[in-house]
Amino acid sequence: MKQSVAFIGLGAMGWHMASHLPKSGLDVWVWNRNFDKALAHATEFKTTAVSLPKAVQADFIISCLPTSADVEALIATHAPKSGSIWIDCTSGVPDSAQRQSQKLQQINVAYLDAPVSGQTIGAQRGTLTVMVGGDTDAFERAEPIIRSFASLIEHVGQSGAGFAVKAVNNTLMATHLWALAEGLTLLKSKGVELSSALNCINHSSGQSSMSENIMAQRVLSRRFDKTFGLDLLQKDIGIAMNLIHQKDLDLPTLSLMQHQYARIAKSQAENLDFSAVVCSLEAMNQIELV
Repeated sequence: MKQSVAFIGLGAMGWHMASHLPKSGLDVWVWNRNFDKALAHATEFKTTAVSLPKAVQADFIISCLPTSADVEALIATHAPKSGSIWIDCTSGVPDSAQRQSQKLQQINVAYLDAPVSGQTIGAQRGTLTVMVGGDTDAFERAEPIIRSFASLIEHVGQSGAGFAVKAVNNTLMATHLWALAEGLTLLKSKGVELSSALNCINHSSGQSSMSENIMAQRVLSRRFDKTFGLDLLQKDIGIAMNLIHQKDLDLPTLSLMQHQYARIAKSQAENLDFSAVVCSLEAMNQIELV
């Protein structure tokens, strides 16, 4: 009997990620809280829109939801079938991954925390980076499915390790963006032309993905196209901070990022791209990066 894979959560990332699954050779089921979106996905990509109780009966279940709390609530009310593998692509909490892994293991279901990186363009192209935590055998079984939407897949450790790597990765992204914005603010105060300065940086040791792909395209252009919400980045930084506190580590640079990114209230951050955090730095110095 042909195996099935279900994708739960067709948001900005999930919509594109699920579109690549038909090439896995499995039956592909999709579900979304706004079910009209699942129907639209089925029409456009030849997937099958199903109910949530049906979705969790797939052989492989992929979730891509806003928070670990959303996933925990779903699992608590809709138990997957024995022998299946739950692949959680949410940017979640390591402790939650460990709890869900232990809970699902009791009903013979494997759980993998498998957050993704690469933004919506990577999801659209099927070139995401996926950092996976969990049982090695389950990872080996799930890897061909994940390969449908990823160009790099790394098994980084046991349950929770994937979520931990994602939180640190995004906190580093936040750090790179903030430091770059501070540097350009200094240069602007000295009358330097920012586009030229950025071109120099991108061909020198100060280069980063933020300088190459974000600063000119969103900040200097003043477009701030929303691809990754600032509130979600604030959440990821918070997860990293919790890990620091759990281990009682002294990591001042990473800790400073939580303070800087919290300057914008979460209720406002929900409507902003993460790159718009630069506006708070501009306000602090009365210098606009244009």
